[in-house]
This record gives sequence, C-alpha cells and structure tokens, in this order.
Amino acid sequence: MSLPATRTSPLRWGVNYTPSQSWFHSWQDFDIDAVRADLESIASLGLDHVRIFPLWPLLQPNRTLIRPQGIADVGRVVDAAAEFGLDVSVDGLQGHLSSFDYLPSWVTSWHRRNIFTDPEVVAAEAQLITALATEVSARPNVLGMTLGNETNQFAVERHPEQHVTTPAQMGEWISTLLASVRNVWPEGMHQHSFDDNVWFVDSSPVTPTHAATLGDVTTVHSWVFVAVAHLFPQGHPARTLFADYLLQLAAAYAEDPQRPIWLQEIGAPYPVVPFDGAADFLEQSLRPVLDTPNLWGVTWWCSHDVSRKLADFPELEYTLGLLDSERKVKPAGKRLAELIAAEKVNPTAPAQRSTAVSFDPGDLATGVGRSVADPAGELFRSWLERAASGEKPTLVRSAKTGDTAYLAARGITQVVS
Repeated sequence: MSLPATRTSPLRWGVNYTPSQSWFHSWQDFDIDAVRADLESIASLGLDHVRIFPLWPLLQPNRTLIRPQGIADVGRVVDAAAEFGLDVSVDGLQGHLSSFDYLPSWVTSWHRRNIFTDPEVVAAEAQLITALATEVSARPNVLGMTLGNETNQFAVERHPEQHVTTPAQMGEWISTLLASVRNVWPEGMHQHSFDDNVWFVDSSPVTPTHAATLGDVTTVHSWVFVAVAHLFPQGHPARTLFADYLLQLAAAYAEDPQRPIWLQEIGAPYPVVPFDGAADFLEQSLRPVLDTPNLWGVTWWCSHDVSRKLADFPELEYTLGLLDSERKVKPAGKRLAELIAAEKVNPTAPAQRSTAVSFDPGDLATGVGRSVADPAGELFRSWLERAASGEKPTLVRSAKTGDTAYLAARGITQVVS
C-alpha cells in the first residue's frame, strides 16, 4: 500500500510579473534597468519566483522568423531575476493576457489558420517553444516552461474568433508542444495552463483529464469573478474557499495521487473584492490551501498594477497588483509579505483530508459531464458546507471510491455522496 502524499520541499511563493512601465508592451522597448527595479520591488516582499510572459507576435512575427533579440531579451530577464534571488518560469505562447489576445498576423485575418490543428502552425509553435527553452534552460534560476497563458480561451465557444478543435486534437497539441520543450530541457518543470472552463464547461476541448495528466504539474487559475461572485454574496465563504475547491478538484482528476498542483494564478479582482478588502481576501483565500500536501506553490496575480495611462483594460486589471505602477507596496502586498515571513518561520504542516465528497464526472475522454462540479451545482454546495464548517473535505471521482490503494494514497478514510 502506498503512503499518503506529503510535501517534500518548502512551499514556493511567487508572483506573475506584470511590468510597471507600459505593461507587457514593454517588451517592444526593452529596458533592463526598469525590469531590475521591478524585480527588486518583487523580491522585497519575500517572494522566491516570478512567471514571465514574452509576447508571441514579437518573438515570431513571421512563421519562419524567430527574432534572436526577442529571445535574448527573455534570457536577460531571467538573468536580472537571478540578481535578486528569484527563480523564473517562462510562458511560451502569449497568447491571451488580461482580456487581450496576442496572436501573430500569420494566423489571423487574411492568413487565418487554426493554432491547434494546422500542421505548419503547430510546427512553428514548437520551434518557438524550442528556441525559448534553448535560450534559458542552462540558467540555474529557471524552473521550466508553461506552454502559454490560458490558451484554451481561443478554443471555447464564447471566443469571438474561435479556433475549433476536439478534445483529442487538443490533447495531441498539448502533448506535441510539451515534447518539444522536453526534448531540449528534460529536467525542467513544464506544464500548460487554462481558465476554469476546463473544470466546469462540458464543451471545452481542454478536459480535466488533460489538465490533471499532461505536463509535470496541474496548474490552477482561481478567479472568483467568473462565476462564484455572481452566485454568492459579498462575505460568503464560497468566495475565499473557491481556490481550495479547485485544488481539490484538480487532485480528484489526477490518476497519480502524488501529482503536484500549482496555484499558478489567484487574485483579488475589484469590484468583486473591494479595495479595502483585498488584503483580507488574499489571506483568507490562501490560508485554507497551505496544508495541501501536494501543493507545489502559490503565484499571485499580479506584481504591479496596470498604469492608468493605458486604455481599455477591464477595470479590475488596473488594481490587481501587490504593488502599484510606481512600485509602492499596497496593503495586499504587505499582507502577503507578512504571511510569507510567518510561514518561513513556522510553516503550515501538510495534512491529509480524510473525508471526500464523491462525484461522477461523466465521460473523461470528452469531458461531457464535468459540469457537475460547476459552482452552481450541488457538488460545490455539498463540499462548501463541510469546508465552511472547518471539516477540510476533499473530492473523489466515484470510479475511484472502490480503489483502496488510491484512497489510502490520498489519506481518504470516509467517502460521502
């Protein structure tokens, strides 16, 4: 019988790096001194890593042209991070960021091609991933690569210019790009990322099985403004327990009970979270997840506010930073720094969750049936009732409830329907 999963190394604390000057457009007018100042302000909070987002159209403006200077600039950011004791995870295909899409011109408009299924496009994407990995992999402070930021958004029905694909095709796309990065960087920690449509929307071509089996870790992006805030009022525990629920859902879909989970994005979006409530929301959302045995780390979104000089962002994007656009620490940044300092002195001990709420996710291959886990459903409400009472429940797929070795590996001794 295998032993329950337990954390074997200290929890990692990081932030998604949003440059304070010109946001991600700063890659076009690269200023390493501004980057260093940003990274120094990040390191002052006690964080140990950043996730960075070079823009795909700037790196690969033509299908057969990868700009050497663009790739070199990514390496320079990694080197600058090392000066301040920060590790770096590099995203590849940007992709989608803060409501804006960044696709190169050779897959849009008159040259529109499917970014997931067109063989020449996929080959070019693999070449870019390979170039990035080749540039940074030898540096000692790089963690690995994420294929891109929430790339599934291009394939969902709500996207205005949907790139239609099937779950089988999406699995092949993810596997192809992961293989390309592993080919040159086998020792890195590589993964893909997605929004919570993957967990809740039956038609999403990226499935929970893709999420929990492809790549070295399962990434979780927890945003309460998508559904939870519309269902539960201000002050309801559903809002601050949502990240924990997503982590437990990720654990339930993994075949390997030891598989790491990375809370790769979580933020305090205004006006769902009031300005004066951001620090409390941060702490109340993070404390419940800290005892998760296979939690690799927490990476807050984001480092610096988007400057008010930039137009047309959704309102929440201007206020998500731990620091403002002048690099001044905000209350949420101060609270996170205090939490990190306290955890370094007296870390929360990993703890198994002995009670699991079971659910039937439907067809794992297509993801049809996953909507049973939607926050509007009975599964979430059942889990939430226990979690809000302090019970610390997890989740388990009904197909696993008779697997005694699996239950033991997760520390589950009681299953409730």
